[in-house]
Amino acid sequence: MSVRVTLVAAARSSSLLAERFDDDRPLDLVGWQEVRLAAHALVPLSAAELRYCSPTPRSRATGEALGLFPMAQPALRDCDMGRWRGFTLSEVTAREPAAVDAWFADPRSAPHGGEPLLAFIGRIGSWLDTRPADDGGTIVAVTEPAVVRAALVYALRLPPATYWAVDVRPLSTVTLTGLSGHWSLRLEATA
Repeated sequence: MSVRVTLVAAARSSSLLAERFDDDRPLDLVGWQEVRLAAHALVPLSAAELRYCSPTPRSRATGEALGLFPMAQPALRDCDMGRWRGFTLSEVTAREPAAVDAWFADPRSAPHGGEPLLAFIGRIGSWLDTRPADDGGTIVAVTEPAVVRAALVYALRLPPATYWAVDVRPLSTVTLTGLSGHWSLRLEATA
């Protein structure tokens, strides 16, 4: 049997240009409004046997606002950005342009002193691969957009550089089906 894992990107906690690395701020007003508008379309996710979220305030709040009441999973935390935590990409680029270039160019590098992209993708992949699949269960996880990107790169066995080309919008969903090491992307038809 296989398992079905639907990942939901958390609602926003700031505008795109104000997003900060390892941002642990709660949902902002726009984020709450987006959740209210999207909730009706995401109601079927509440039927999942297992419901998880990243351990960030915005992921938990998004899950609770959707009626999922998810359990926080430390393995679903965002990438550890070391000394860049709390800064925007623009701020870091202004201070350390060569380090930012190295970070984008080499998925094994961690010029910020945190977690390399390759390790982050592997951590999220390990979480996917340990989901129970013996009963054909369904799982929903509300996570940071970075976690959704890492899961897609891992599940589809894409080159790590693909991570930078995946745009994950707030409250978007993606479903993966399969079992350890054998995942497929499932696209749902709309009515």
